[in-house]
Amino acid sequence: MAANYSGLSTRKEHVRVTTKPQPGFLERLSETWGGMSVGLMTFLLSFYLIFTNEGRALKTATSLAEGLSLVVTPDSIHSVAPENEGRLVHIIGALRTSKLLSDPNYGVHLPAVKLRRQVEMYQWVETEESGEYTEDGQVKTERRYSYNTEWRSDIINSRNFDREIGHKNPSAMAVESFTATAPFVQIGRFFLSADRSAAQTHHCFRALLLSGLIDKVDNFKPLSLSKLEDPHVDIIRRGDYFYHSENPKYPEVGDLRVSFSYAGLSGDDPDLGPAHVVTVIARQRGDQLVPYSTRSGDTLLLLHHGDFSAEEVFRREQKSNSLRTWGLRAAGWAAMFVGLNLMTRIVYTLVDWLPVLRDLVNIGLKTFAFCVATSLTLLTVAAGWLFYRPLWALGLGCLALLPIAIARTRVPAKKLE
Repeated sequence: MAANYSGLSTRKEHVRVTTKPQPGFLERLSETWGGMSVGLMTFLLSFYLIFTNEGRALKTATSLAEGLSLVVTPDSIHSVAPENEGRLVHIIGALRTSKLLSDPNYGVHLPAVKLRRQVEMYQWVETEESGEYTEDGQVKTERRYSYNTEWRSDIINSRNFDREIGHKNPSAMAVESFTATAPFVQIGRFFLSADRSAAQTHHCFRALLLSGLIDKVDNFKPLSLSKLEDPHVDIIRRGDYFYHSENPKYPEVGDLRVSFSYAGLSGDDPDLGPAHVVTVIARQRGDQLVPYSTRSGDTLLLLHHGDFSAEEVFRREQKSNSLRTWGLRAAGWAAMFVGLNLMTRIVYTLVDWLPVLRDLVNIGLKTFAFCVATSLTLLTVAAGWLFYRPLWALGLGCLALLPIAIARTRVPAKKLE
């Protein structure tokens, strides 16, 4: 198990109490009006979110269905079949890169699609806990600040602390985090498309034409440093970290520790294991795998970690699309509920001086917001289906009228009897 030294720091705390007069009715009413404005904007935004989500979900589902009906699997990944030019292809194979990725400052070299250096600094961290209470007609806010030292990858600005004296952090790190990406990645004879940032970094016209697949190789795994030596006398290796510290067991504020991770192992390695296998669905353009444009205006460029059939890839994508759709529906409902709560808050403010009535009104307003938000969300989803799938909506409407039509046709028959 890798050693993880955190040091022996003493947690420091102090309490600050601020006092302000209890707000009057007009002041509370003014704050409520501001909240109502925010609530109205949130309420309107929720309609847009829910409605457009239905269109996005339909567009994605249609594109995936189209892709499944058109995708082909080449006989071999080690040759480029001319008959598949421009078609949507299903490729399975191990990743292969053109050269090693390295960080010579720490003696790290390995064949992979990506190599990430993660740098953390030992810093002071401020934690704030607050609470309000009323005493002698005044509103008092008690804030409890505590300070502890932690390893953090982001720089914490101690100038924003309530008490910086004795808790000062450095303003920058001497070593920065970074991610190196291989310029060319292959599966057999096929090249994976790279993102534009990588293309600009490597000034490569060929990569500039492409966008995307290499960026999807994101299954980072920690790199063991057990077989590496200390790269410099000022750097000490302990477990899977390089420490810029005089004593890693008892670090001081400002000390650094560095770890590495990698994604997409290229080729078999005796220490790291077999080459990483991926499944790709993309358009074949020569020996390149590029985005495929569907008739609905969407693009298909899929990469899954592991060996999957085309049917399994599209099934997983449909499931992901369904989860995202329901997640955005829930987010739209929550935004609508919050917006309604803020918009109706004025009623609560008007009865705030009557404790019993205030509690009843609060429960009633929340129930009202819950019911209205649920109903409006369902209606907006239905409107989205009517807009994006009018034939389906028309069919459902006819189906709903069918029982009424049958009942009306039976009435004259009974009268004749």
